[in-house]
Amino acid sequence: MLEHSIDIQLKHPDDSFSLFGSNERHLRLMEQELGVVIHARTEKVQVIGQEEHVEQARLVIQSLLVLVSRGLVINTPDVVTAISMAKNDEIEKFVALYEEEIIKDNYGKPIRVKTLGQKLYVDSVKRHDIVFGIGPAGTGKTFLAVTLAVTALKRGQVKRIVLTRPAVEAGESLGFLPGDLKEKVDPYLRPVYDALYQILGKEQTTRLMEREIIEIAPLAYMRGRTLEDAFVILDEAQNTTIMQMKMFLTRLGFNSKMIVNGDISQIDLPRKVKSGLIDATEKLSKIPQIDFVHFSAKDVVRHPVVAQIINAYEQEALAADSRASFETIGEPSRKYNGEE
Repeated sequence: MLEHSIDIQLKHPDDSFSLFGSNERHLRLMEQELGVVIHARTEKVQVIGQEEHVEQARLVIQSLLVLVSRGLVINTPDVVTAISMAKNDEIEKFVALYEEEIIKDNYGKPIRVKTLGQKLYVDSVKRHDIVFGIGPAGTGKTFLAVTLAVTALKRGQVKRIVLTRPAVEAGESLGFLPGDLKEKVDPYLRPVYDALYQILGKEQTTRLMEREIIEIAPLAYMRGRTLEDAFVILDEAQNTTIMQMKMFLTRLGFNSKMIVNGDISQIDLPRKVKSGLIDATEKLSKIPQIDFVHFSAKDVVRHPVVAQIINAYEQEALAADSRASFETIGEPSRKYNGEE
């Protein structure tokens, strides 16, 4: 196939470094993911490859240059997102993701949505009392939920934050609470702690927890409570039973919001126990104040190969479901064959 070549003019001498980073790490990432060769110079960038791939690279580079012109620092996740959106014919929406800042983290760095799925998620939380975020790891569900909770707390929209998750690994059940359950479940809440530390810093997080403005607890500790003026987050919701999910959702009080996050491909419940998250999607989808946002491999903001791994597993799961359906339909009834 014939190679195609284009030149992209740069407006400022520093644009190449701002775009491609130290040691041209972003340049190498673009070459690897888009299948092109890129030559970066002070005054221009040359892209060589198949015409379709060159066009994708052009769109990625020009979109990132818009951010550079606005004084934004380009990080690897930004490049990963731009590449993914170019491959999915969504690159025209890329720059719009950077137009709204949710909050600044503990280091003064702006926190913004990184994908269209994340934008849909954030917008949904603004409009609904309860939002379910369903999708694979790496899509930013937990981090965004904590970010939105802290933002609401800082703006005085709520008086406290409650973060919880089922403790399947610790043997949690609604009828039995081992004395050291909280100690057992804390390691599994590490993503929540990491998010809080990044946004608030460790010292402020600790102070707010001591004052019970931020509460982190196993799901079973929610029983019998009504949570008013609170931002409540349930993580790893795929591991709730139907009873646990009902119990949690009915804790919602006045002037409160709930976010329920989970990944239905990572259910750790016993085989015959139905996930409360799956059950909720079936029962609650028609309630106006509740919304369901579904993430996919396109929303993974990690190393590019992670999105490919997730997509491969999703395709295999779909193929397995298809085979199971075919086998069920194609299986003759035992009675028809003269069997009892």
